[in-house]
Amino acid sequence: MRLTRWLRNPAVTVREMAETAAARTAERCAGRHLLAIQDTTVVRSEGGGGDYLHAVLGVDAADGAILGLVDGVFLHREAGRKAGRRARPVANKESQRWLEGASRAAAVGASATRVTVIADRESDIYEAFARCPGNVDLLVRAAQDRALEGDERLFAAMDKQAEALRVEIDLRARPGQAARQATLALRFAAVQVARPRHGRVGDLPATLGLYVVDAREVEAPAGAPPIHWRLLTTQTVSNGAEALAVTELYRKRWAIEQLFRTMKTQGFDIEGIEVEDAAPRNRLVMAALVAAVTVQQLVHARDGGPGPLRPVTDAFEPDDLPLLRAHCRALEGKTTKQKNPHPEGSLAYAAWICARLGGWTGYYGKPGPIVMLDGWTHFQAGK
Repeated sequence: MRLTRWLRNPAVTVREMAETAAARTAERCAGRHLLAIQDTTVVRSEGGGGDYLHAVLGVDAADGAILGLVDGVFLHREAGRKAGRRARPVANKESQRWLEGASRAAAVGASATRVTVIADRESDIYEAFARCPGNVDLLVRAAQDRALEGDERLFAAMDKQAEALRVEIDLRARPGQAARQATLALRFAAVQVARPRHGRVGDLPATLGLYVVDAREVEAPAGAPPIHWRLLTTQTVSNGAEALAVTELYRKRWAIEQLFRTMKTQGFDIEGIEVEDAAPRNRLVMAALVAAVTVQQLVHARDGGPGPLRPVTDAFEPDDLPLLRAHCRALEGKTTKQKNPHPEGSLAYAAWICARLGGWTGYYGKPGPIVMLDGWTHFQAGK
């Protein structure tokens, strides 16, 4: 009953929920290189349209630690709205969410040493680069074979570049694809991208100076789709090491994919929510988003590294510490593997407790998001 009242309370807004979470994230950004990773996921599909959530996740560039939520907004998409979209300014399109995400990242990351906004191909928008906030770098996977100054095309220009470096990387398992190693050949170039000929872009610069990193797999195994990432960035790339650094930053986009899985099949199942009214449904989904960020913080912290240990207050309130201690005492056993190996006050300490509460024995495997969610839910229920 209390949950129903909360969901239908007009005084509770998803904007306030997102801003409260972002304010906490802002406190953790000081002195760090903030990666603001943004993407959009389906909440409810309705033919060619439906309801969507656009999220911006804060990640520490140094070690991949989840710093928190930067932003979250809801979109409603009507079927059959493609007609006339080129004639509309970006501000009147769904594309505006990518520009607003970068602006929110600039504000939330004001105390960070650097801010890099990372997105996949849907964010390959000329205006996003042209209107990028001054304290932000953009890193976007190219979707369009853009025209360059001098009538050359982007993809052909990169094909002609000399190979700068070869590296081996580990690819995580994906649905239908096993984990494997891949050898990437890296190329890079500075380019002048020409303004699109179509659309409401007359007030934008005629060209933009950007850098491109082309990472393509060499000799992919039979049956495996070869990796090929063309990455557009405002960040200077002048050698192979810097091209590799850009590639590694892009690979951290994996964090938001994991976040969305936690909200769906590996956790909260937001697509199965049976609430017809949009306002209460969005409140519930936003609460799930904030909680899913916490779950992912716990998953990342479980091993106690690779960087400095994050404080427990990244995901818990100071008043939660006595209950965490009580659970730890009750859960620890006599053997070494049944002892919490992490120092009290660290997020890793709390992650061990939530994993044990979620059913992990401490002996086999590593606790994933479902186990962490079960344990975190158990902990919250005991408060």
